Amino acid sequence: MIILINTNHSLTASEKFTAPLTKLISEELERFSDHITRVEVHLTDENGAKSGPDDKKCTIEARIEGKQPIAVTDYANSYEQAVSTTVEKLAAMLHTIFDRLKNH
Repeated sequence: MIILINTNHSLTASEKFTAPLTKLISEELERFSDHITRVEVHLTDENGAKSGPDDKKCTIEARIEGKQPIAVTDYANSYEQAVSTTVEKLAAMLHTIFDRLKNH
């Protein structure tokens, strides 16, 4: 499973910034890693230089072998929080998808 983190122009994605996010995503999606080829994370700051509530946006797209990609989005006050809640939503969605496939 390849994990790619993309950011918009208002954020510089250094290794120090991306390493913990990559680890969090990898750990949360580990049980699905045999079926996921790639995970793309898109981080944006909706307000740019201005601050505001829930202005950090995270969209995570998972590419599943033999299936259409699925994407989940969430907003939070920090990138870490946005990634955490988005990957939890994605894991729940993947759990549902694979349970349905297993039962059919």
